[in-house]
Amino acid sequence: MPPARSTIVRGIEQVRERRKGMELRIQQLSKHFKDKKAVDEVSFTLTAGVWGLLGANGAGKTTLMRMIADLTAPTSGAVFYDGIEIRKMGETYRNLFGYLPQDFGYSRDFTVKDYLEYMAALKDVPIKETAGRIERLLELLTLSEVRGEKIAKLSGGMRRRVGIAQAMLNEPKVLVMDEPTAGLDPGERVRFRNLISEFSHDRIVLISTHIVSDVEYIASRNAIMKAGRIVDIGTTQELVRQIEGKVWEGAVSVEDLTEYEKRLRVVSRRDEGHGLVFIRYLSEKPELPKSATVPPRLEDLYLWLFPQTVLEKEGN
Repeated sequence: MPPARSTIVRGIEQVRERRKGMELRIQQLSKHFKDKKAVDEVSFTLTAGVWGLLGANGAGKTTLMRMIADLTAPTSGAVFYDGIEIRKMGETYRNLFGYLPQDFGYSRDFTVKDYLEYMAALKDVPIKETAGRIERLLELLTLSEVRGEKIAKLSGGMRRRVGIAQAMLNEPKVLVMDEPTAGLDPGERVRFRNLISEFSHDRIVLISTHIVSDVEYIASRNAIMKAGRIVDIGTTQELVRQIEGKVWEGAVSVEDLTEYEKRLRVVSRRDEGHGLVFIRYLSEKPELPKSATVPPRLEDLYLWLFPQTVLEKEGN
């Protein structure tokens, strides 16, 4: 029997109430290294839900995330959680924060279970809840069968899943993840997206990635970072409007494909057989006979803004 309408309405109101007031405000945040501005007066406010942080290598994403994690002191500016500067919150902030760096440290002698128990203790997870949380994350991240294996002997994808598990152990209110799906196969990426989508209902989740599909499907909003600055913020639909009419599809012969790939900004291609290949490309105007415009995607925008970037595709 379906739940009564009043029950559904109460549930929606409870979620809204939990989200109310939850925000992470980045205010004129900068970080300088000698003569380089890695992050240059960045200001925006994160609210509950999944946020994507997109940018090419060297854009300043990792430095920004380390300042949000209170691991790197800013040159100027500050980060505030619900109106309180995080550097003044100390342990209180660390207890509600989860972080997955690109490379997380661990002892080569640690098994998966040992490491998660160790991290649970560091994060002050209540002892009576530790075992249950670890078991749940091992199951969700399909690590149950390797719980007794040493992390150093696991594949790159499995180690990444262990890192995701440790970041989520304390059920953080703010979860920041730097390239979380690097090394995961397509099925693992789908499971990760589903897990994060469910986890983010009353939490702030910030994901930095160059695998655009990881955030395209689940992010409520995206921030685009270029040369240390946030150059645009919005939903996927809002952001891609700037390249409407600039994404095209057309057919070329297999023999001519290499020449076209040299002079066009090709996003993707698919072999249609009979010696023809359909290519999706970016341009102010049609460059192929009988080209047609197609609806833009976040991946198209990413390559428009960062033309030298090579995107990692699912399945690669």
